[in-house]
Amino acid sequence: MPLRTALLQSSGRPGSVAENLKVLDEAAGRAAEAGAGLLVCPEMFLTGYAIGDDVPMLAERADGPGALAVADIAVRHGIAVLYGYPERADEGSGTVGDTGTIHNSAQLIDAAGRRLANYRKTHLFGCYEQRWFTPGEETVVQAELDGIRVGMLICYDVEFPENVRAHALAGTDLLLVPTAQMHPFQFVAESLVPVRAFESQMYVAYVNRTGPEGEFEFVGLSCLAAPDGTVRTRAGRGEELVIGEVDPELLSASRQNNPYLRDRRPGLYGSLT
Repeated sequence: MPLRTALLQSSGRPGSVAENLKVLDEAAGRAAEAGAGLLVCPEMFLTGYAIGDDVPMLAERADGPGALAVADIAVRHGIAVLYGYPERADEGSGTVGDTGTIHNSAQLIDAAGRRLANYRKTHLFGCYEQRWFTPGEETVVQAELDGIRVGMLICYDVEFPENVRAHALAGTDLLLVPTAQMHPFQFVAESLVPVRAFESQMYVAYVNRTGPEGEFEFVGLSCLAAPDGTVRTRAGRGEELVIGEVDPELLSASRQNNPYLRDRRPGLYGSLT
């Protein structure tokens, strides 16, 4: 049975967790009314992306108050939610300048309010992320959702084909990619993401922020790309909620017809690692 998937393209209200939860609550209601079983939010949606010195203050543990609030939203609307947030892994030493270990993370919570999976971004983009975050070390994080094997990456991670191929080899059906993709790299959303879906034979939900935020200009263009290389739904440049279907039958047929994964010769690729 297809999984209707809603993509929330929004930058919310950077710096205000309370306001972002309100935006999420409203979007979850609209998505559920439209029959969606999953709502995917952008990178760092809980707090905002360009929050600078507020990163340590707004970071929280995976089971923190933000997670509890999102779980409540998921239960009330009967919809699973994937959201991005700064995850605090430890408090640091307490010395001046030691803010502890913080990851750029995404967490999947199901419609019953259960935390299914938490992923830490493995490839940090630019000086801003490298200053505030510690990269994760686990490439493939998955969960089962309505019979579909869901995997998670964050933004820059999807631009490395090895990451997506690792998910393909692990059986990921739907790859969720909350992102903060900025000008002038819109070709990633327009061209690269559908190619990733085709070459690794999976659905890819790529969900972006939009508009100016601090020093960044986010380009929107969120999409749900299918394994046949088509784009099933695409947002524009502004705030938007779009919905597409992840169809297991199309996925199965595409994998049967596309020989990429069957025709691989891993013995020739040793030099890549």
